[in-house]
Amino acid sequence: MTAVAERTEPRQAARTGAWVVYRWELIKLTRQVKAQVVVGLCVLAPFLFVAALNAQSNVPQDTLFGRWVHDSGFSIPLVVLGFAGQWALPAVTSVVAGDIFACEDRYGTWKTILTRSCGRSQIFTGKTFAAITFSVVTTVLLALSSLAAGVLLVGRQPLIGLSGTLLTPGHSAVLVLTSWATVLLPVLGFTGLGLLLSVASRSSAVGVGAPVVIGLVMQLASLVNAPSAVRMLLLTTPFGAWHGLFTVRPFYGPLVQGAIVSLVYFVLCVGGAYALLRRRDITGS
Repeated sequence: MTAVAERTEPRQAARTGAWVVYRWELIKLTRQVKAQVVVGLCVLAPFLFVAALNAQSNVPQDTLFGRWVHDSGFSIPLVVLGFAGQWALPAVTSVVAGDIFACEDRYGTWKTILTRSCGRSQIFTGKTFAAITFSVVTTVLLALSSLAAGVLLVGRQPLIGLSGTLLTPGHSAVLVLTSWATVLLPVLGFTGLGLLLSVASRSSAVGVGAPVVIGLVMQLASLVNAPSAVRMLLLTTPFGAWHGLFTVRPFYGPLVQGAIVSLVYFVLCVGGAYALLRRRDITGS
C-alpha cells in the first residue's frame, strides 16, 4: 500500500499543480485590460456591425449571404463568421496564447513560478488550458452575439441557402450554430501556433503578431489560387468548410479534412512548445 501511495502522490501533485496554475491564469485573464477589451468587442462588435448595415442601403454582396443581411437575421452571424475567419479569430486567439509564456520572459518571473510544488510540465499544462479556454470562450461569445444581433435587429425571417432553397428559422439557427462550432478546431490550431511562437520567441510582440501575419499570408495564398494540395494544408482553409452545410445535399468532406489539418497543427505546435520549454535554460531568467 505504501509503494502504491508513493507512486500515486506525484501524479496527484502534478494534476493539482496544473489545476492551480490554470485557475491562477484564469484569474489573471479576468483582470487584464486586453482580455477584457477582446471579450467586450466579441459581444458588442456584431451589434455595431448590424447598426452600421441598417444605416445604409448597400450590402456586402462580395461575401456569402451578404446580400441577405437586410432580409434575414440569420445571415448576419454567417457574414460575421466569414470576416472573422479571415483575420479576427487568429488575432483574438493570439492575444492570450501569444503572450501567456512570453510575459514570464518579459517580467523575468520564470524562477519565481518554478517551485518544487509546481514544475515546468504543470505550468505548461495550466497555461495551455487557460489559453484554450480563452480562445473557445471568445469564439462562442462572438457566435452567440452575432446570432443575437441578427435576430434582434433584423429578424427571424427564413434564410435562403446556397442552393436557393428556403431554410426555416429553426433550421437556420441550427446551421448557424453548427457552422460556428466547426471553426473551433482551426481556432485551436491558431492557439497552438501562438503558444509555440510565445515559447520560441520569448517575445509577446512576435507571439501575438506573427499568427495574425501568418493567417493573412495563408489567406493570400488561397486568393491567388494556390494549388489545391497547398490550400488543403493551410490552417485558414477550415474556416470556410462550413459552406457545405448550406446546400441541398450537404457535403462534409471539407469539414473532415479541415478538422484533421487543424488537429495536426494543434498537436505539432503544442508539442513543439512543450519540447522547447522543457529544454530551456531558465536559470538566467
